[in-house]
Amino acid sequence: MKYEINSLAVYEFGDRKNPSIIFVHGFPFDHTMWKEQINELQKDHHLVVYDIRGLGESYVGDGQYTMEAYVSDLFSVMEGMKLNKPVLCGLSMGGYISLRAVEVGEDKFSGLILLDTKSQSDDDNGKLVRSNSINKINIEGLASFAESFVSNLFAEENKEELIDVYNDTIKMAQSHNPLGVKGALIAMLSRTDTTKNLEKIMIPTLVMGGAFDKLTPPTVMREMAEKIKDSEYASVPRAGHMAPLENPSFVNDMIRGFIKRRIVK
Repeated sequence: MKYEINSLAVYEFGDRKNPSIIFVHGFPFDHTMWKEQINELQKDHHLVVYDIRGLGESYVGDGQYTMEAYVSDLFSVMEGMKLNKPVLCGLSMGGYISLRAVEVGEDKFSGLILLDTKSQSDDDNGKLVRSNSINKINIEGLASFAESFVSNLFAEENKEELIDVYNDTIKMAQSHNPLGVKGALIAMLSRTDTTKNLEKIMIPTLVMGGAFDKLTPPTVMREMAEKIKDSEYASVPRAGHMAPLENPSFVNDMIRGFIKRRIVK
């Protein structure tokens, strides 16, 4: 079922009697990047997914976004859907949002799943890369930027073995309003660092990353997991930065097992 909450497109799947998970997608995508999780996990979980402001079918506005605004949007979705301590699952930019949300309101969640993301804010080089991405969109257009950007997200072999998934992901990235995509880049380059809060996280946490992720490689993901007390870590085989799309069966099994072991009492 589709809802509109605070000008955001929100979607609900599964039975509310089951454990709730709220998914926060990565950049520059929309809620459909979780399609494999939705298809499988709605059988025994209550799922809420939404399009981050400026992307998908959510409100674009002036394109002036901050990470704090994204976190506020997340909380508004939870309030609007009357979610009681859901498990929070975020990938990449969705992980940045999730880490900041837990930093300011950990008591709102029963668990945390971090996929292909990191706690560090952008260093100077990272800020320049994002600034150059904005320039590329302005000069060459969103379609060109999206195609080159997505090429770094998949494990090399998956670009051919999962050619349909790869091409669909490029099309997803190309489908947005360029203003919203540039707003997301601004929000990410100006975000705060959440590394110091990792050791303060007390809710059950699962950290997963693709074994062939170039953006947040296994060493980065493992180091983050080691800083979170009693967290679980898994390297997703045959996957790059888009693990939920590249190896959905593994990711789904890990999510289901984590919630059964650590959340459901």
